Amino acid sequence: MRAAIVDQPGAIRVGEVPDPTPGERDVVIKVGACGICGTDLHIADGHFPPTPYPIVPGHEFAGEIVEIGKNVPGGWQVGDRVAVDPSLFCGYCDPCRAGHGNLCENWGATGDTVNGAFAEYVAVPASTCYRLPDHLSWQEGALVEPVSCAVHGVRRIGVEAGERFLVVGAGTMGLIMQMLLQRAGANVTVVDRNASRLPRAKDLGAHAVATDMSELDGERFDAAADCTGAAPAIEAAFDSLRRGGRLLVFGVAPAEARVALSPFRIYNDEITVVGSMAVLHSYGAALDLVSSGAVDTKALLTDALPLERFPDALDLMRSGAGLKVQVLPGATDA
Repeated sequence: MRAAIVDQPGAIRVGEVPDPTPGERDVVIKVGACGICGTDLHIADGHFPPTPYPIVPGHEFAGEIVEIGKNVPGGWQVGDRVAVDPSLFCGYCDPCRAGHGNLCENWGATGDTVNGAFAEYVAVPASTCYRLPDHLSWQEGALVEPVSCAVHGVRRIGVEAGERFLVVGAGTMGLIMQMLLQRAGANVTVVDRNASRLPRAKDLGAHAVATDMSELDGERFDAAADCTGAAPAIEAAFDSLRRGGRLLVFGVAPAEARVALSPFRIYNDEITVVGSMAVLHSYGAALDLVSSGAVDTKALLTDALPLERFPDALDLMRSGAGLKVQVLPGATDA
């Protein structure tokens, strides 16, 4: 089959790899759509430590079951439409047993530590599959995974109706975070250096938008979420908080990145800083949100390229020209 392959950091190609075969409790999925996110860029650049090379990346995906392992439970059938939680938790380490599988000591994820869905086919544990309603397209199904990350992030930071919330970054994840926070009743301001993204945030209901914190006239916020992974943005979000405020570090930063935060202010102002790692018991809730229309998928889906143009899709994602860039393995260039 055809797949996108990262042989080593910086070495990316589309080529032939063996067709996947299902283990006893696996299914093989014909990939309908797979989204690119910041983690994929880190994998391509060698900045995501869990990733081995070579690897077929791709962890935001949906498709059709075409083969079933001999001991798969749950009544799955060939032809079933599914969206897939990429999480691969071991289940036996202390964090897993404490209910924190996303902190698994043997953490893995389809497309991050084992071959993923920038390919014609991918094998996954049947237990990670969720039935995709018929009214959702493959592209909408592939959005469930990033929404599930945002659901977990919102649960981590918490939100109360009427709170003043700052979201830094108006890319796909920032806009999803904005939508979920507003749904919970927060008053959301969005900041992004890319001015072309701000009209969409405003259309989605942002109270205010800006290209720089200096444009907010010193406004203080009850909570802030960084959705960029950029150290200066994290520091600016921290500085924007009122006393007793909360900071969510949600964007994926390079492992070697460092930020400068005032420990005195964390102490004196009782600032809470929390992280949010991937998906945790949030995929089903995210599927419900996408299925119900609570997440505006049309506002997020901007670019879809065939598999053969995977390197171009990465470049488009890096450029910031669009929002959610997806690869459609079954598509061809017009």
